Amino acid sequence: MGGNLPFEGSPTAVTLVRALRRLSGPEVVIRSVSRFFQTPCFPAGAGPDYVNAAVLVETRLPVAELLQRLHRVELEFGRARAQRWGMRTLDLDILTCGESVLPDPETFRHWLTLPRETQLQAVPDRLIVPHPRLQDRPFALIPLADIAPDWVHPVLNRSVRELCDALPAEDIAAVRPI
Repeated sequence: MGGNLPFEGSPTAVTLVRALRRLSGPEVVIRSVSRFFQTPCFPAGAGPDYVNAAVLVETRLPVAELLQRLHRVELEFGRARAQRWGMRTLDLDILTCGESVLPDPETFRHWLTLPRETQLQAVPDRLIVPHPRLQDRPFALIPLADIAPDWVHPVLNRSVRELCDALPAEDIAAVRPI
């Protein structure tokens, strides 16, 4: 989860806490929350720094229903999907789903190997899990390492800890606990 714009005058960290409360319930049980981290805007120069965190949830909802619920919570907190990778009040993503590769390994590999230039233009028409760029994103990996360092990527066969260790040192240093 993350954001880099205030919502109704509240700083991003407050919005994240409020969104956690809104998300939590009988169908979505929050098991763990990472520390909050200040992270550089992605892509660089696209806006103010983000506040990011990782959340481990337990749910019996199908992944598509969970994603719909996340989108509803984003809307409640002023999320506008006007620009890909743009500034936002709240961003709730599904990074992993246990050992699942969704919708299938072939589609996952397509998005994993997509050239960077194409990534800027192309938007998947469905949820891809694990997130195909997870291993490249310190703003997601470092918070995830707080709550699930031993989770093993089902395609890359590397733990979160190993994926973090493979990041450039300057990228790791740019992600700072709040």
